[in-house]
Amino acid sequence: MLSMKRPRLRSARVLSDFRLALTFINGQELTVDLGTDIHTYPGLRPLLDREVFATAAVGDEGWIVEWIEPDVQIGADTLYMDALAQNAQDENTRIFIDWRARTGLSLNDAAEALGVSARSISRYSNGREAVPRSLALACLGWDSLQQRSSIAAEDTGRYVVNRKT
Repeated sequence: MLSMKRPRLRSARVLSDFRLALTFINGQELTVDLGTDIHTYPGLRPLLDREVFATAAVGDEGWIVEWIEPDVQIGADTLYMDALAQNAQDENTRIFIDWRARTGLSLNDAAEALGVSARSISRYSNGREAVPRSLALACLGWDSLQQRSSIAAEDTGRYVVNRKT
């Protein structure tokens, strides 16, 4: 399977229950379920109308899936990450890919946040290599540090541990 620097779509076919069958320019085929997002995010709620959802089409030369009316677009990269997370074979990969999608950190920032190389982040992000449990736990730990104000967590993903003196 050829890798893609940035995911781009060849086609998107509407399936039942707010799902899309996606084919990317490298030939990779994935299914993504948008049901939870459509129910969660107000900007996507117009897609709850099944007739509207059925009008999904690839647009902008494969960079988006769009619904002309009500003017909703979802980027190919977002769909790709969501599809990878939903179709991951193991929990560690789902945790990691979901973490990458949620945080939006660049390869370098994600690598710095988790203490691994950018090359490793790239391999795990593309599903080319199984994510080790330690990295999945690091993602969960990073999330925890971001939510706790008693430990300073910088915007860059680095953190400072305040030691007792």
